[in-house]
Amino acid sequence: MRGPLFWLRAARAPFFTGSFAPIAVGTALAFYDGHGIHWPHALLALIALTALHACANLANDYYDHLSGNDAANTTYATPFTGGSRVIQLGLVEPWEMLLAALLAMGLGAAIGLYLVWATGWPVLALGVVGGLTGFFYTAPPFRLGYRGAGELFIFLDFGVLPVLGAYYVQTQQFTVEAAIASLPTALLISAVLWVNQFQDMEADAAVRKRHWVVRLGRRVSARVHVGLLVLSQAIVPVAVLAGLLPPWALLALAGLPLALKASAVVLQSYDDLPNLTPANAATIGCHLVTSVGLSLGLPLARLL
Repeated sequence: MRGPLFWLRAARAPFFTGSFAPIAVGTALAFYDGHGIHWPHALLALIALTALHACANLANDYYDHLSGNDAANTTYATPFTGGSRVIQLGLVEPWEMLLAALLAMGLGAAIGLYLVWATGWPVLALGVVGGLTGFFYTAPPFRLGYRGAGELFIFLDFGVLPVLGAYYVQTQQFTVEAAIASLPTALLISAVLWVNQFQDMEADAAVRKRHWVVRLGRRVSARVHVGLLVLSQAIVPVAVLAGLLPPWALLALAGLPLALKASAVVLQSYDDLPNLTPANAATIGCHLVTSVGLSLGLPLARLL
């Protein structure tokens, strides 16, 4: 029998921090800008994004199974890369994964439609773009991850768009500051995807999944990864100096030590896959700590 814990494993629930972070940042910025927080809307936005995130992960596993990608992957790094492996371990039928993905999409869509009714049509545009591009990351006919477009849509779907969406459901408006506040989270979730592709590179190349790590190779990609980390840590101080974010937003720099660790490891061990996993872990940690720091700093700036 397969219960909720099994399906959380199949959906790779530890990566749901990628959904929590942008919702927290967008909601915190709305509070800093003087708006009262409508907590039911914030919670529903989080559940909707998490459901779409689960859909993307489940669909990714299903279509990577069909392409032979996951079966060919012998260098994946548990728990960071290689998918959930539940199909490869014989724990679930492939069609069940696809059905679970569609059910998760249905849940996210239903909640999203309520938020459209409650707050305005722009939520529909954000949800449709995010939901469909997440599903078609590996699904035909678009297969965005195979065409070098996956990195861009991860940046948007788990960074810019949900921060703007979380801000909008509280304020019914968009601002330049909200777009800027989304960038550290967006860059860091992109960095998580980027470094997690190092271990999968050979298997991905074998099935013509030509993301940018495959195209550039690990040596150049290691430098790009460092660039993503540097930019993610530089944006908040620059925004504070420009008066776009308050000084308390500098709590986002709590993630800097993890960014430095990830940078050092990836530059030294980009081709030494067993010793690369600390870079995977540190990048995920940097994404979470940076986002939480920013989400705490913005309310503190209003309260103190």
